[in-house]
Amino acid sequence: MRTLRRVTRVAAASVAALAIGLTAAAAEEPIKIGSVLAVTGPASFLGDPEKKTLEMYVDKVNEEGGVLGRPLELVIYDSGGDPNKARTFATRLIEDDEVTAIVGGATTGTTMAMVPLVEDAEIPFISLGGAVVITDPVKKFVFKTPHTDRMACQKVFEDMKANGYTKIGMISGTGGFGKSMREQCLDVVGDYGIEVIADETYGPSDADMTPQLTKIKNTDGVQAVINPGFGQGPAIVTRNYRQLGIDVPLYQSHGVASKSFIELAGDAAEGVRLPAAALLVADKLPDDDPQKEVVVGYKTAYEDGTGEPVSTFGGHAYDGLMILVDAIEKAGSTDPNAVRDAIEETSGFVGTGGEVNMSPDDHLGLDVSAFKMLEIRDGDWVIVGEN
Repeated sequence: MRTLRRVTRVAAASVAALAIGLTAAAAEEPIKIGSVLAVTGPASFLGDPEKKTLEMYVDKVNEEGGVLGRPLELVIYDSGGDPNKARTFATRLIEDDEVTAIVGGATTGTTMAMVPLVEDAEIPFISLGGAVVITDPVKKFVFKTPHTDRMACQKVFEDMKANGYTKIGMISGTGGFGKSMREQCLDVVGDYGIEVIADETYGPSDADMTPQLTKIKNTDGVQAVINPGFGQGPAIVTRNYRQLGIDVPLYQSHGVASKSFIELAGDAAEGVRLPAAALLVADKLPDDDPQKEVVVGYKTAYEDGTGEPVSTFGGHAYDGLMILVDAIEKAGSTDPNAVRDAIEETSGFVGTGGEVNMSPDDHLGLDVSAFKMLEIRDGDWVIVGEN
C-alpha cells in the first residue's frame, strides 16, 4: 500500500509539473503582429522608416517584458507599394501567420486593397495610409494614424485665407493619395472663400510637369498653388515650378513631410509650405507642449538607432504600434474583437501625430489642430503658424 501511495504521489507531481510547464509555455507564446509595408519601390520613403520603427519598438517592448507577459512577434511583408501584393500578403498574415492585428498599409492604395480582407476576417487593422477614405465612412475593424488628406487641405486653406489668397491653382498626382486629396480639397475650398481657377494633374511616372505648370502660370489671377501628391512627383513639380520662375507661394501636402523631399527638390524647396506633424519640429516646440516629450523621445531613438533623419512616416508606425499595445493591455486579451473595442476606446493618447481620441464614429481621433504649418528655410523646417 505504501508503494502504491508513493507511485500516486510521483504521478501527481509529474502531472502538476507538466501542467506548470504547459502554462508557462502558453504564457510565453508570442503575440503575432502583422505588417504589410512598401519597404522597396517608389513608396519606400514611407515603408522603410515604418519598418525600422516597428522593428525597433517591438524589440523595446520585448526588452521591457512584452505585453500581457508575452513577447511580440513582428511579421512584415514588403508590398513594394503594389496593391495586388498587399492583398496577397494580407491574406497570408490572416490565414497562415494568424496574426492578432495588422499595423501597416503604407499607402492609400495598398491599404484599400487590404480593407475587405481584414473586415471579413474581423482582424484589427491600423493603417499608415493618408487618405480620408480609409476611415470615412467608418469601417468596424479599420483605423489609421496619419492625418487625413482632407485635414491637410483644410490646414493649407486656413493659411491661404490668413494671407488673403482667394484664387489658386492646383496640380495633383493621379495616384491614390493625390487623387483623393484633390477631391477633398475641391470639396472644402469654398468654405474658405477660395476658388480654384487652374486645375492640372500628372501621372505617377511623369518626369516633367512643365506643360501643366505653364498653364497654371499663364492663368490670370493665380495667387498661390497647392500640390496634392507624394513621392517623387511633388519634388519634380517643385523643381519645375522654380525653373519656370513662378513667383507665387507653393504649398505641398503632408505626403512630403520628410528630409528626402528636401533632398530631391534641392534649393527649389526653399519657401515651400506644408502641413505636418509636430515631429518634424520636435526640438522647436515649447517645453510646455504636451507632445514635446513624445516626439523628442521618438526622434532621438530613431536617429540614434538608424543614423537617419526622422520622418513623420516612421512616427505614424510608432503611433500605430503603441495604440495597439495599449489596446491589448487594456483588453487583457488578444481576442480580435476585444482588441478592436479597446482601440476604438483610445482616449488621450499623445503620439507623434497629436492627441488621439477615437470613438465609434471616428477611427482616426485627430483634428486639424494636430497639424503644424511649416515652411522650408535653408534646408530645414520652420513653424510659420500656430494652431
